[in-house]
Amino acid sequence: MGIIRQYIIKDQECGYLTKNGKFIKLLTAGKYSFVKALGYEVDIVPMTGEVRTCGIPEEILMGDKEFADRVVKNVLPDECIALRFVNKAYKEVLTKPESLFWNVFEENEFRNIDITRPCMEESLPRFYMDLMPARYYKKITIKDGETGLLYYDNRYEKRLETGTYYFWNYGKEVTCKIFNMKIQQLDISGQEILTADKVAVRLNVICNYRIVNPEKLVRQVEGAASQIYTCVQLKLREYVGRYRLDELLAQKEEIGAYVLERLKEYQEEYCVEITGAGIKDIILPGEIREIMNTVLIAEKKAQANVIMRREEVASTRSLLNTAKLMDENRTLFKLKEMEYLERICDKVGNISLNGGKGVLEQLAELAGTEKH
Repeated sequence: MGIIRQYIIKDQECGYLTKNGKFIKLLTAGKYSFVKALGYEVDIVPMTGEVRTCGIPEEILMGDKEFADRVVKNVLPDECIALRFVNKAYKEVLTKPESLFWNVFEENEFRNIDITRPCMEESLPRFYMDLMPARYYKKITIKDGETGLLYYDNRYEKRLETGTYYFWNYGKEVTCKIFNMKIQQLDISGQEILTADKVAVRLNVICNYRIVNPEKLVRQVEGAASQIYTCVQLKLREYVGRYRLDELLAQKEEIGAYVLERLKEYQEEYCVEITGAGIKDIILPGEIREIMNTVLIAEKKAQANVIMRREEVASTRSLLNTAKLMDENRTLFKLKEMEYLERICDKVGNISLNGGKGVLEQLAELAGTEKH
């Protein structure tokens, strides 16, 4: 009769019995024997997860009641994706038009989600978003002090405030332009400008601004920062070119005030608010710096000489007043004489005195202070 082949099917398995390539029936757990020569074959597959058909058309398998009672099918419309739940717990995302799963040892449920509305929060609870693979959605985060302009297929939809947003990666292209709404600092450095007396000076300017109308900004301005930068350059040249170098150095604060005032004329056009502007540095050419340093040194020396002369005059006047007092008052003269003799004695090691005169008279003679 030919070789008899035995098959053992376990509890969580099943078998497809075919004869000469034609499906006969579904075999459940047990031990089976078939004569191979008669064309019988059994394909054993696990009875969990997605159904493996082993090349047998699904329509033929579904015609077997034993098979049909053990599977569940999900049909997915074009505008949807499906969430698969196993025993009430989230398992995976399905995107195939049709999916067939065993429903024997696992309870499979499906939830079709309409993705024609890009905003995920309109069709799906938030906690599922962190469970799904990132390839299915786009995450947009707006930080503190920022705002976002949301676009569907490059058409403006709405403004997004601070927060985290999720959008489907299907149906429509979702993009977002994020703008910093905080006060920003723009450094305009190394602007070399000629003064009225043809001296090339370099100015470093600081400008503070804040974006106030991002919707209008994206429609009519290509880079607010670059526009402000160019405007500051032009206003600096316009102002500095009117004055000589000495005049310019004397009105450093006025330059910043002028630039700020003129920039505010363009606030609405640039869709920003100018909050401040000022001159950080004025850098002179090397030879001009040397000349100015020489002038400064000369001025300081002259001031020092004036002070020295003033002190010398005061000192001479004081000496004259002291001399007049000593000339008028003999006792004061003696006291001053003793003061100087004390200073001399501090510097002398040995003093020899002869009789005849007093000590003070002899010391006075040595010091040459005796009045005749």
